Amino acid sequence: MIRPAPTNPPLRTAYSMRALGKSDLPSTIQLGDQIFHLTRTVKHDFFAATGFYDDPSGRRIVLKIGRTVEFAGVPLLWLGKLLRRRELGFYQKLRDLPAVPKVLGTLGPTGFLLEYVHGVPLASQPRCPDNYFSDLEGLFDELHRRNLAYVDTNKVHNILLGSDGRPHLIDFQISYDSDMVPVKSLSRVLLRLFQDSDTYHLLKHKSRLRPDQLTDHERMILEHRSLPIRLHRFILKPYFNMRRRIFRRLRETGRLMPEGSK
Repeated sequence: MIRPAPTNPPLRTAYSMRALGKSDLPSTIQLGDQIFHLTRTVKHDFFAATGFYDDPSGRRIVLKIGRTVEFAGVPLLWLGKLLRRRELGFYQKLRDLPAVPKVLGTLGPTGFLLEYVHGVPLASQPRCPDNYFSDLEGLFDELHRRNLAYVDTNKVHNILLGSDGRPHLIDFQISYDSDMVPVKSLSRVLLRLFQDSDTYHLLKHKSRLRPDQLTDHERMILEHRSLPIRLHRFILKPYFNMRRRIFRRLRETGRLMPEGSK
């Protein structure tokens, strides 16, 4: 009997780092009476896969599916469900803000649909309009007033310059809500730390794109990195460096398509 060749270990490792394993996002989805077709997978990491879908009229929506496959033999569908419920909670709390996309529905056990934001990420901008950072600071002030922290502020592809010239936020996967921790004293400490991190990274983006608008106080904040920021870099940077090397090698050898990895 001819036995199948064993799966290539690096390829198996790469698939285990994908939220949907060997599967990709569905090629079509239905919202109401309209059929949408996948036009681009924008991200497929350990926790979720995200893609853009267009209908025949050119309307675009976003699908995000949380993790459904196991990792190292441990079932993680529960994690995907938890992440969806958690993120939808933020969209619900911020549904009155025009800077946050609206939820259009859910799909399967871990997926949900969002409005598409017409705009470009800060990562691709050499400069922003004069009012952009004052509007962005006002948006973060509102989040913080509601006892929330965005947390992912260091990722410039999650902060958009909309076609309206104003800031928009997407992806609340790791955001923090003070209601998440029942011990109020601990919750307040964590909230303050995460909100300080928001402010620090917002000012980093401002120093790159509009250094002419930085105040002396803001420059002082940037010169003194807080302990949480130093810990974040110490703990997470090695993981992301290793992950990028794995995917880069697999793409270079043709064993993994570039789409859907980062």
